[in-house]
Amino acid sequence: MTDFVSFAQQMRLRILELCNLKRTSHIGGAFSVADILAVLYGDVLDVDPTDPDAPSRDRLFYSKGHACTALYAALEIRGFFAGDDLLDKFTENGSYFTSHINHRLPGVELSTGSLGHALGVACGSALACQRKNRQSNVFAVLSDGELDEGSNWEAILFAAHNKLDNLVAIIDYNKIQSFGTVKEVMNLEPLADKFRAFNWDIEEVDGHSVDLLHKLLLRFKSERSGRPKCVIAHTIKGKGVSFMENDLKWHYRSPSDQDALQARKELESM
Repeated sequence: MTDFVSFAQQMRLRILELCNLKRTSHIGGAFSVADILAVLYGDVLDVDPTDPDAPSRDRLFYSKGHACTALYAALEIRGFFAGDDLLDKFTENGSYFTSHINHRLPGVELSTGSLGHALGVACGSALACQRKNRQSNVFAVLSDGELDEGSNWEAILFAAHNKLDNLVAIIDYNKIQSFGTVKEVMNLEPLADKFRAFNWDIEEVDGHSVDLLHKLLLRFKSERSGRPKCVIAHTIKGKGVSFMENDLKWHYRSPSDQDALQARKELESM
């Protein structure tokens, strides 16, 4: 079995390198989702880097595309593209390694920009898989702040109405969005009860416990209850670096060379 802790550590080190080298932002949200992506790409997703468009593949729609470095790091580790390409081309003019994820890269299902759209597209993909009698599962990874968008709630209604039990939504609930805490900006609670009221199966989990995540996602992948499924993953913005954890500024700030040196020491000791 994949060592999910090692996978996530490799991801965080690559995220740090990219954000420092290219002076890009959203390192806090990339760190919070790293363990989720490590479990998905380490074992849960049925995907093949040598055949990324296989019709039978599982599909991951990554809605929090601003935290692109996390997905790029996961795809690199799984072998979808070379690490040198990512380091050299990330955010460069004309490159497909853009600062929001780009579907022209192997393994990326949907380009992003404005938040709140990927869950709706995931619903359409899940419905198509059902109608074509494919056993594929469809996953959507969402940020908590984008649940302020009404488009998500339309998709949540649609998924339940169409009994999309091959769909799993995962919310990276780090509780900090662009202008403050989620509670201050637009309180989502009681979030689990909202999904239950919309007729979804719902579980809450420590989003940094890779063992719990692994067991839950495998169970949700196999279950066919007639209802879509949601995982509320409670996470920490900036997870793994003490001076970044639960600090709003790391939604925007890129790490200086000194920041990166200290952060690397902490990450390598995890």
